[in-house]
Amino acid sequence: MISMRVHIGFVVFAVIGGFHGALAQDVPPPPTKDLKSIRYSPYPAQDFPNQVFYGDTHLHTSYSTDAGMGGCTLGPEDAYRFAMGATVKSSTGVPARLSRSLDFLVIADHAENLGLAPAIAVSDQELLKNAWGKMLHDLARSGRDGGIEAYDKWLHQMNIRENPLAGSGLGKTYWHKLVDAAEKYNQPGQFTALIGFEWTAMPKGNNLHRNVVFRDGGDKAKQIIPISQYETNDPEKLWQWMADYEQKTGGRLLAIPHNGNISNGLMFDVETFTGGPITKEYAEQRMKWEPIYEITQMKGTGEAHPLLSRDDEFADFELWDKGSFGPQPKTAEMLPREYAREALKQGLAYEQSLGVNPFKFGVIGSTDAHTGLASTEENNYFGKVTPLEPSADPIRFEETIVGRSAPAGSQTFSAEVSSGGLAAVWARENTREAIWDAFARKEVFATTGTRLRVRVFGGFGFQADDLARSNFPEYGYQQGVPMGGDLRTAPTGKSPAFLVRAIRDADGANLDRVQIIKGWLDAQGQTQERIWDVAVSGKRQIGENGRCVTPVGNTVNVPEATYTNGIGAPALEAYWQDPAFDPKQRAFYYVRVIEIPTPRWTTYDAKIFGVTLPEGVPSSIQERAFTSPIWYTP
Repeated sequence: MISMRVHIGFVVFAVIGGFHGALAQDVPPPPTKDLKSIRYSPYPAQDFPNQVFYGDTHLHTSYSTDAGMGGCTLGPEDAYRFAMGATVKSSTGVPARLSRSLDFLVIADHAENLGLAPAIAVSDQELLKNAWGKMLHDLARSGRDGGIEAYDKWLHQMNIRENPLAGSGLGKTYWHKLVDAAEKYNQPGQFTALIGFEWTAMPKGNNLHRNVVFRDGGDKAKQIIPISQYETNDPEKLWQWMADYEQKTGGRLLAIPHNGNISNGLMFDVETFTGGPITKEYAEQRMKWEPIYEITQMKGTGEAHPLLSRDDEFADFELWDKGSFGPQPKTAEMLPREYAREALKQGLAYEQSLGVNPFKFGVIGSTDAHTGLASTEENNYFGKVTPLEPSADPIRFEETIVGRSAPAGSQTFSAEVSSGGLAAVWARENTREAIWDAFARKEVFATTGTRLRVRVFGGFGFQADDLARSNFPEYGYQQGVPMGGDLRTAPTGKSPAFLVRAIRDADGANLDRVQIIKGWLDAQGQTQERIWDVAVSGKRQIGENGRCVTPVGNTVNVPEATYTNGIGAPALEAYWQDPAFDPKQRAFYYVRVIEIPTPRWTTYDAKIFGVTLPEGVPSSIQERAFTSPIWYTP
């Protein structure tokens, strides 16, 4: 049988060869190709972003005084090793490791009294030459109670507008150590250690913090000492400091505001820090220096609020809006100046009147962990601060205040802290320059801690069939704009269309739905919003109003802290064209992807440590992603 197949094959070959030979004189020869001009691979010529990198832009180590004096012993090198996938021991001695390493990290230690705790630990001579520093050193080294007293004295000093360590040289020493650690662990193409610090503005105890991120290496970063709240609490003066740095070094900086939910109405205020009006110049400067915004982190999610978005059943997610560090209680009037969706809407109104939008920002997530451990997974939560690291201590579970003074009824408790968020970046390579540039152009999205992936393009020429294109991303960039982009005046008779693809975390939960949230400025100058479900899992239907009212279900087994992917979908995609488009009205569109319910970190802890879930804390949550908007400007 085998010999017959070989024989037949030979005969066929001979016949074909003979047939070709017989007709060769009647068939023109094939055209000659210049083989030297052929380029086989298409990829060297491509420059559009084709990878997602996940990281944290907001991690604190022992170099941050509130972390170090609060028990954190992990320094920058420990933090980088953990982020890169190594097993480290936490400050409380618990072995810790990520399920998967991060792609990049910004250690954003507080500029205020940078390095104070490690300086105390080693009896740094620069510290001991300073009277205030020596007093803290002696208190902290005298025993546990002395450490608490030293911490209290430092907190008191934070409310005084004078730097007690001015002239000591301590800030420069530990800034250089922090920069050196970033230089040591930065591995272009494998892991990016972006240099950064936190400017911790705290006017009247309210949070106006910004993380300042360098595009540059240590040669430029070491030419300055980070600005702190001792120099100013005014964001405009921070921007001037950043401009001075760029003028001096030729480097590049951007600042990332914290989620505004504990700013008590200051983050997106209707006036400047000094009480002046929002002007065109202010708007231009804010968007130059602050192109992205931290929409979710351990202190809660700042996308939307149920009191502001009453038709949004997903707005009530991991909210932390009871108060701030100061004595002023939270009021409902503050909320519109704290949440991202409302700010994006108000930005359209400012643009209408000023010609510039001061709130035209992209969005990311990060942790704000003060443990040196950038852990964001619900089943691997290492707490926001060292006292809340994994243990059976009731402080981890009970309604105990997390180091936060506030009026009665305004306290936030440990069980209400979130497990953190991640910054997701569309870029072509894992380098400082590529990741920073993605921040600057706002081609980024936020997740609440999982690594789901989402891509969106908007344009005026897309069709539903474009979702199936083999060159989907290339076509998207050619014919439209990605997240963070701008659509200009619409062609006559055209409305914007959007292509969305979302894929679950490979090791995580299925997807419930994909939504497009639109905000716009109507003909009367009033801001509006609306949500459309554009893709849902299973056999559920989207109604004529653009919404699916049927929940995806919930497979969470609370006692066992497990779930199944028996519901939802591993991937969802959608083509959507705005059915209510008015070419004369300014608008923005962003995508929100919702996962199926999974156990919250408190549920995992209850199972592991055998404790009772705190009353009022949800046993499951629906993790999610938020993309940077695409804006339409007539």
